[in-house]
Amino acid sequence: MPASTVFFAVLFYFAAAVCAVGLVVRIADYARTPAPLKIPTTPAPTTGTGVALRMVREVVFFESLFKGNLWTWALGWIFHASLALVLARHLRYFTEPVWGWVAFIQPFGMYAGFAMVIGLAGLWARRFMVERVRYISTPSDHLMLALLLAIGASGLSMKYLFHTDIVGVKAFFLGLMVFDWQPLPASGPLFVHLLLVASLMIIFPFSKLLHAPGLFFSPSRNQVDNPRESRHLAPWAARLEER
Repeated sequence: MPASTVFFAVLFYFAAAVCAVGLVVRIADYARTPAPLKIPTTPAPTTGTGVALRMVREVVFFESLFKGNLWTWALGWIFHASLALVLARHLRYFTEPVWGWVAFIQPFGMYAGFAMVIGLAGLWARRFMVERVRYISTPSDHLMLALLLAIGASGLSMKYLFHTDIVGVKAFFLGLMVFDWQPLPASGPLFVHLLLVASLMIIFPFSKLLHAPGLFFSPSRNQVDNPRESRHLAPWAARLEER
C-alpha cells in the first residue's frame, strides 16, 4: 500500500472524527447556553410558525444581510449557494450508484466552482478595501478565506489544468467508508486539495465558520416576540425562583 494512501486514509479518519465530535460538543454548548432576555430583532414574528419562516428566510436568502448591505449579501449568497452546489456535486465520490439528482447537477456544479471562488475573492477583497471591515478583521478571518479560496482554486485546477483519476479517487473514498482501503492516485494537485480539505474539517468546529449551526441558536432570530403575552424565564432563572 503506497505511503500516500495510508497517510490520507489516517488523516481523513482523524479529520472526520475531530469534525464530528467537535460539532456535537459545540452545538451542545450552544444548546445549554441560557438566553435570559427576550431579544428578538424587531420587527419579529409573534408565533412559532413565524419564527420558523424567519429562520428559513435567513438560511436560504440571508434576509438580514440583504437589508444591511447589498454588496456583502450578493457576494455571501453567491459563495454559500455555490458551495452548497459544489458539495452536492461531490456526493458522486461517496455513492455507488450515483443518485439521479446528483448526476443531474454535475454540469452546474462545475460552474458553481467558479462562482464560489469569485464570491470568496470578493469577500476577501472587502476585508482590505472597506476601512471599517479592515479595522475589525483578524488574522483568523483572513486565514479562513484564504483556506476556502485555496480549496476552490485547487479543485478547479484538477478539472481544467491537471488530469486527475477521479475513478481512483472515488474508489479511495468508497473504500474508506467500509474500511477497505484502495490506492489513492498519485497526483500532487490532488494531494494539495485533500490536505486543504482535511485541514478545514479539523479547523471548522473551532472557527468562526461555526456560524452555520450557530445561527439556529441566535436569540435575536429564534425567539418569538411575545414579551407581553408570556414572561420569558431562562431555565436557570426558573430554578432560582423555585428555591
